[in-house]
Amino acid sequence: MTRYEQLQEHLKDNQSTWLVTGVAGFIGSNLLEKLLILNQKVVGLDSFDTGYQHNVDQAIQDANDITGKDLSNNFKFINGDIKKLSDCKLACDGVDYVLHQAALGSVPRSIEDPISSNEANINGFVNMLVAARDAKIKRFVYAASSSSYGDNPSLPKVEHMAGNPLSPYAVTKLVNELYADVFARNYDFKTIGLRYFNIFGKRQDPNGAYAAVIPKWAAAILNKEDVYINGDGETSRDFCYIDNTVQMNLLAATTDNEEATNQIYNVALNDRTTLNELYKIIEDRLIKKVQGLENKKPKYRQFRSGDVRHSQASIDKAQKLLGYHPKFKISEGMDQAIDWYIKSTS
Repeated sequence: MTRYEQLQEHLKDNQSTWLVTGVAGFIGSNLLEKLLILNQKVVGLDSFDTGYQHNVDQAIQDANDITGKDLSNNFKFINGDIKKLSDCKLACDGVDYVLHQAALGSVPRSIEDPISSNEANINGFVNMLVAARDAKIKRFVYAASSSSYGDNPSLPKVEHMAGNPLSPYAVTKLVNELYADVFARNYDFKTIGLRYFNIFGKRQDPNGAYAAVIPKWAAAILNKEDVYINGDGETSRDFCYIDNTVQMNLLAATTDNEEATNQIYNVALNDRTTLNELYKIIEDRLIKKVQGLENKKPKYRQFRSGDVRHSQASIDKAQKLLGYHPKFKISEGMDQAIDWYIKSTS
């Protein structure tokens, strides 16, 4: 058995209380679903600035369907904002582990509105650190970002590498890592940061100006609309299916390896897929599933400001210290996610 398989068996018989901030978002709702399936109690905090009630409802329903049980009593929702310290303190009360996912994501959003990104991603982050410290949380796991590598061209990305941030969003995520390290040094506070690369899967919002590329393209193909690729399509990313991301959060929160705490880890596959390859992967699966769809070439436009050309992550550190074993490559993850993309667009 992998370490993650062992952990899941352990959690089913040992109930703890977890706080998931940003619980109504993409990653947060998937964490909620998995924790409920594993017989855990979950407190969810969200302001619905970017999350949705239907994500929470669907996560609970999916967990109920998988287990054949009504798990709603194991979940408590707090409609609150990480920018308010009082909301953070309320959410942390009586909690064992914090999985901090709440943030204002998106590079373009941060370029358009750096003040809002700073308020949520830095001020809100410090509020959560203070609240978790005061509540004597066992472990504080937070969403960091691959954007922290900035303009460093070296591949694969290794956690000790440094570069110049290319967007206000990247700056906020880098500051999160610095604050977490300072809290660890000064308050005997256990933190782990997870540098997410390009996460995809069910409940990822296909709508809006800042929608992620995979659900956005899937929706466009299904609606027989043009798909636009920034640049020449040879830009590459390390796409990581959501179940791998959930695995990393749970491993990070529960590890008893002291060497593994107060660290940063990449959450990825150590793989690279170009945008042209990604388009083909999505289109081929949709054409097989949906009648009336035909191959259609994407349209190319200007490279987007603030983006890096290539991205690929080493996962050696996570494998060695946490026992991370990603189960899904991009093709396997897309096989899992494609029905959700179809359903969410219909």
